[in-house]
Order: sequence, then structure tokens, then C-alpha cells
Amino acid sequence: MLFVTTKKKTTKRSRPKRKGSGGSLFHSWWGVLLGVVLFAALLVALLWFFFVTPLSFRWQNAYDGKDYPDGYDVLGIDVSHYQERIDWNKVRNAKIGDHPVRFVIVKATEGTTLMDENLNENFYRSRENDLVRGAYHFFKSGSSARAQAGYYLKQVHLQEGDLPPILDVEERGNKPLKDFQRDVLTWLQLVEEAYGAVPVIYTGYKFKLDYLNDAAFDAYPLWIAHYYEKAVRYKGKWVLWQYTDRGRVDGIKGDVDLNVFNGDMKALMALTLQPSGEEPQEE
Repeated sequence: MLFVTTKKKTTKRSRPKRKGSGGSLFHSWWGVLLGVVLFAALLVALLWFFFVTPLSFRWQNAYDGKDYPDGYDVLGIDVSHYQERIDWNKVRNAKIGDHPVRFVIVKATEGTTLMDENLNENFYRSRENDLVRGAYHFFKSGSSARAQAGYYLKQVHLQEGDLPPILDVEERGNKPLKDFQRDVLTWLQLVEEAYGAVPVIYTGYKFKLDYLNDAAFDAYPLWIAHYYEKAVRYKGKWVLWQYTDRGRVDGIKGDVDLNVFNGDMKALMALTLQPSGEEPQEE
């Protein structure tokens, strides 16, 4: 009996030890997990403070319509359905800084089937309000370049005094670079042949350097998107500079892209379509 009693006591004393050992391990893992979470939260906070917040501040304030690059007198906007219904009477008399809005470029088509829902309204109302107008096509790398050119020509009817056709190139897709460049050139050549005017290429600063930095594209006027800069860092020739997507213009709700033309009004008008007596032929 004494032996049994001693065994029971030993057993009773040993059980709490086993429980205590498991509980310490459990709390230890929770401590490690909590430490990892706190470290990750601190890292995110530091990244946000030092990297995201400064960029956000620049995005919110750089060239927001209260400021614009020095040395340019001919300023304009580009619009699409994202600007919703525009009060063109107000835009006609609006100013960007101290300068009136001189030109408007509207989104026309995308790929082979998409026409901007506000194309007709924006395209015709801008001309009615004595603004130099243009119309661009958003190039889809996965669609036939020939079919895209034909779709643009079917939907867009530029006239004397309008800016030449414009091709917006922002995506390469999965095609080899040479094939991609060949497709872009196909669109440009077909539309140039139809209108008898050299089209303008719109693209971003980095995209231009990475994918369109070829002598074949130097013959086309360049409209370059390059934000948060006091000057264009691209060393080649350019005619238009989209310097912010956070502009404000009377008559437009919300943000709008702002642009400068690299020249005076006489040079801008020289860029526009001249009398030819012929209508462009659809592809």
C-alpha cells in the first residue's frame, strides 16, 4: 500500500509538469508569430512612409492644373468617356494656368470592335467650340493591325484643320519585339496612306525607350507621356507632351490629362490636316 500510494503521488506530481511543458511551447510559438507580425507591420509602415506617401503626394499635386511646365504657350487636353459628360462651352473659355485650352484629343477606337461611347459628342462638340481637335486609336497587340486600321478609318472622319491620326501604343503583349513593331508600323502605314498625312504616335517615356526605340518610328511625330517632370527627359524629337493625368479644367468633372505642344499656334496649325480634296479610304 505504501508503494501504491507513493506511485500515485508521483503520478500526480508528474502530470502538471507535462502540461506546463506543452503550454510553454504553445506560448513560445505564439510569441514568435506575434513578433513576425509586428515586424511585418513595421516594415509595411516604413515602406509606406518613405516610398508610397512621397509618390502619392507628387501624384496628387504635380501639375494639377495650378502649375504647368515653363516655356510652353500652347496647351490642351485629351479626353474619353472617363470624363463623362463635358460642358464644352466652359472648356472653350477655360484656362490651364494663364493659357487658354487650344486643342483637344479624344479617344476614338480601341482594337477592332470598341468605339468610345463619347466619341461623337466629344469629337463634334470640340470643333463647334473652335478647338483644334484630334482622335486617337488605342492599339491592341493581340488584334490584327490591318483590321484595327480599318476600324479606325471607318469610325473616324478627320477634316481639314484637325490633327493627324494618332495611334496610342501602350501594350506589347506576348509577341516578339520585331513582330510587335511590324504590326505597329502596319497600322501607321495603312492610315497614312488613307489620309495622306503622317500619323502621330502616343506612348510613355519608358515604353518608347524599351519597345519603339527604332529608326523606323523616327519619321512619326511623337506625343510622349512623361509625368512628374519639369522637362521631358527623352532626347529625341517630340511634338506633344502629356505631363499629368491629374489636371483640372473648367467644364470637366474630376481629373483630365493635360498636354503642351512643342511650338506656337502657327506650328500647331501646320501639323494639322491640309486641304486635299479627297476623303480617306476605309481599309
